[in-house]
Amino acid sequence: MAAQILVIEDDPVQRRILTGMIERLGHIAHVAENGRAGLELLLRRGARIDVILLDLMMPEMDGHAVLAALAERHISTPAIVQTGQGGIETVVLAMQAGAFDFVVKPVSPERLAVALGNALKQSGRPARGSAGRRSRGDVVRFEDVVSASEAMIRVLDLAKRAAQSSIPVVLEGESGVGKEMVARAIQSGSDRAGKPFITVNCGAIPANLVESILFGHEKGAFTGATEKHAGKFVEADGGTLFLDEIGDLPLAVQVKLLRAVQQGEIETVGARMPQKVDVRLISATNKDLITEVREGRFREDLYYRLNVFPIAIPALRRRKEDIPLLVRNFVEIFSGEQRLAKTLTVSHAAMALLTAYDWPGNIRELESAIYRAVVMAERPELDIADFPQLAVTLPDLHAQGAVPHLTPEPFRTEPLVGTAANPGHTAHGGPAHAGSNIAPSERRAIRSGETVVVEQAILSVDAGGHVRKLAEVEEELIRFALKFYRGQMSQVARKLGIGRSTLYRKLKDYGIDPDDPFSEAA
Repeated sequence: MAAQILVIEDDPVQRRILTGMIERLGHIAHVAENGRAGLELLLRRGARIDVILLDLMMPEMDGHAVLAALAERHISTPAIVQTGQGGIETVVLAMQAGAFDFVVKPVSPERLAVALGNALKQSGRPARGSAGRRSRGDVVRFEDVVSASEAMIRVLDLAKRAAQSSIPVVLEGESGVGKEMVARAIQSGSDRAGKPFITVNCGAIPANLVESILFGHEKGAFTGATEKHAGKFVEADGGTLFLDEIGDLPLAVQVKLLRAVQQGEIETVGARMPQKVDVRLISATNKDLITEVREGRFREDLYYRLNVFPIAIPALRRRKEDIPLLVRNFVEIFSGEQRLAKTLTVSHAAMALLTAYDWPGNIRELESAIYRAVVMAERPELDIADFPQLAVTLPDLHAQGAVPHLTPEPFRTEPLVGTAANPGHTAHGGPAHAGSNIAPSERRAIRSGETVVVEQAILSVDAGGHVRKLAEVEEELIRFALKFYRGQMSQVARKLGIGRSTLYRKLKDYGIDPDDPFSEAA
């Protein structure tokens, strides 16, 4: 039976796009042009709405007001909020207010399918296109990789392509991002599925034993070699060898590894003849291997042999959309492992806390935090008190350990034109630029009593006194608007008088990063 999805979105183009995506997923879409109309429609239809897809920035009644109204009326329909790129403070507010999940605009069909699938699972409806449940065993399929972000969807697309061949793959990324899990998924999706998958942590092996562990040794090959050892390459014959932290491999061993990659044969320590092996090699590193090559710690020829198909896995702080999904997945797994009568739930405040945290240890750290919380839980719902290690690390938390209630209203600006007493100077005492009423040194904005300096000036003439090109001024104005409205794309587009699709195109044309609009163009 098709699910009923309510889309509350003020942009008619976005409404049509989202409606098309929802209908292609086999669901029925109902639309409302603002929060007030959406709330009225929801109250009329009652329990017949399964999921709400809610834009946060709208006229009359915005998404935050809708969430507050839902909470006031005790309406438990899962709400997925849409946010412009970068606004994590807004996301935290929304999740505190009861949002089930969030997506970053412009949302892809794959990401929307994952979000709707999980929300429908929460509401007890059949989930189409839902994310897979993480496997705790050795066999990991692509559908077991829990992900919702665009960045990880691209990673998995590349990994699926890599699985169709036996070329060497290098997985790059910080410790704890899930490199081994992606490697196992590549193995399971290839024609080597069911064959050995052997892992070696190159950084955890003593330098004098690396060669023996990888390539094996004959009995009596060296002092202490009392019996023959096959080695990891032989163990992985016919399957896949996963070399984790390959950047820590000693240079002497790199020479032998190069021969194994080039010729498909290894030299066992103490053996007279090389041995043929059929091994798919997947390497992983948290280092910049090209830097290691330049500094002489990694062989250049081996680098180019291994780096045929590089896949960069982003840190968890770069894909916060995955956090709610991972949290619920880990809670479900660990609740089952602890043989709890019912899977624990996570409070809105705790989910906001978990989403706000940057997780320097990535997924491994998140998994550990959830495991501890589930094991130590005394109530059926995990709350902020169940994550004390996070409460002390987040500087923005209240003393009692709650995520602060941030003020979502836009900045109000200080006067920047020359004052009556000093018409040639700005209110800050700086000289005004000829042909412009904006101080060239700084632009200030005030929010909640805090002064924020935005290092951007929009000047109408260049250093030679000539009028600047329109494109240059437009680029600077867009950059300032992104900072001024804190990355809220709907509001930026509305205030600039352009559509959001036009805004996204201009961001791409000018190479503007919405998360850091004043950085150098990519």
